[in-house]
Amino acid sequence: MIQNVTRARQSTTAIDRLYITMRHMFHRGTYRPTGQSGKMIQELLLQLNPEIYGSMADPEKVELDGLFYVLDRLPDGITETPYIHFTSNEGVDFTKFKPIIPPKRRRICYRVDEDQMNIEVTRGRSEIYDTLTHLTFLYNESDKIRERAFNKQTQKMSRVWQKIEEIALSDMKLSTKDRDVALMHLSTILGRTYNETVNAYKYFSTETDKEKFFKIIYWMGQTSQQDFTGFKRREITFSPILRERIGHHMVGEKWANTIKKTLSENGLMSRPLHIISANMHSVSNMVYAFDAMKLKFKDVNEFDIYKDLSSSKNKELRDTVSHYSINNGMIFIPDTSGTNIDIQIIDLKKVDLKNTAFSTLKTAPEDVLIVMDYAFGEQAFEVMDELLKPYKSKGTSTMMNVHSVSIMGKAGILTGKKGDIMVPTSHVIEGPTDNYVFKNELTAEDFKGSRLGVYEGPMITVLGTSLQNKDVLEYFKDSSWSAIGLEMEGGHYQKAIQIASKIRHHISPDVKVLYAYYASDNPLETGSTLASGGLGLTGVKPTYLITKMILKKILGA
Repeated sequence: MIQNVTRARQSTTAIDRLYITMRHMFHRGTYRPTGQSGKMIQELLLQLNPEIYGSMADPEKVELDGLFYVLDRLPDGITETPYIHFTSNEGVDFTKFKPIIPPKRRRICYRVDEDQMNIEVTRGRSEIYDTLTHLTFLYNESDKIRERAFNKQTQKMSRVWQKIEEIALSDMKLSTKDRDVALMHLSTILGRTYNETVNAYKYFSTETDKEKFFKIIYWMGQTSQQDFTGFKRREITFSPILRERIGHHMVGEKWANTIKKTLSENGLMSRPLHIISANMHSVSNMVYAFDAMKLKFKDVNEFDIYKDLSSSKNKELRDTVSHYSINNGMIFIPDTSGTNIDIQIIDLKKVDLKNTAFSTLKTAPEDVLIVMDYAFGEQAFEVMDELLKPYKSKGTSTMMNVHSVSIMGKAGILTGKKGDIMVPTSHVIEGPTDNYVFKNELTAEDFKGSRLGVYEGPMITVLGTSLQNKDVLEYFKDSSWSAIGLEMEGGHYQKAIQIASKIRHHISPDVKVLYAYYASDNPLETGSTLASGGLGLTGVKPTYLITKMILKKILGA
């Protein structure tokens, strides 16, 4: 145990040093991945060897699951651009540059020219650290490819690499036989089996670009080689305006004022307000879906309906519910501030709840639900802090009549499996170890009979899920911390709530807090990390169970 604690402390120190270094690079404004600072970041990440990056520390293998995860969260074409420039929202959206949005991260990026990618940062420091960590992993794997593709002494490309280059730089359509040969060569470069290489090829293949995987690997190796020879040095820069704006809540303030203005214009400010940080579907589906779909709630299995609505094949069904919702008491506010957090305001006085799970209510509730999409890391403090402030307009200041704040999200579980439920009793912020103990209106008992694993206890608000390794996580789990899971926003939300209620007195000190998470991954289990894939429809049941329990507590149903 002492040895494990020592390794955990070493890993914790590495995480601290990594963040300090990245923060220093941000304030300096520029660094090269192959420069002294870049090498330090890479070495610290290799020392950590995070679970999400699999075999990153193995010099003989290119980590494919980690590559899937990272490229789904970085803009298309990132492997081709040696120059990465981080900006805030600086007016590029009014130009003719086409925005590039990664498949699994709401982040606006622009390909400026063949060598430069701009990445807009509007979600705070966590977004910068997260992206820099992914880029460091990408460069590490790129260097592995280069070392196999080029002769160490002469720097001439290998015979195999010549064939990969020919495919990547042409629009040639490969025959089945030629593709099999090329994939065999590629497996040699990657240090992976032929089957693993084929699976990766299929993952990246699209209708318009069947050979995309060859291009990704080629450009990873090519940009690394250009950097190595000094032809085009990879460089990461941060705009002066981004460095000036970060941490000043400018985006969060604009976002919050839009919400408060909408509440005020619709006469909702004095009504009981309930803030729910969740997704953009579970609350509205639970309230509106059955009437929208002309179904009787008591005659169907509600979770079958929610699965149908969650299926990627049923966009038309979701659109039906969405249109019905907007015509029956819901106001949708798409984000224009740059937070990437959309809002739904649901006036329950205009909703008929007889055909829902809350049909036992005898009178129409006065409550108003403010459903906000997921925040990202430290951004959670900014948006919640701004939202809970009084609304100032035309010389007047109006307090927010907040009765409850509910946080529902997905998180990594340390005891249990994907799809299980976690009910936190406190949040510990990794790094500064700020502790936030609170009375959670939700308990494990609320989910009794769900046939899912339900765990109650402290949760760790981590600096970044992509930095966690087994030593740190096992320490939090097995030591007196007895942590049940990890996530990135809970402690930051709680910090804003406690400041607003107990220090600034912006809201009532009696505001109720409801927290629950469902497990998207178990980082301590091989094959169950975030890089191994999402929950799919397995996540429907815990998502809607938590949503139902939050609404029951709010409504007293």
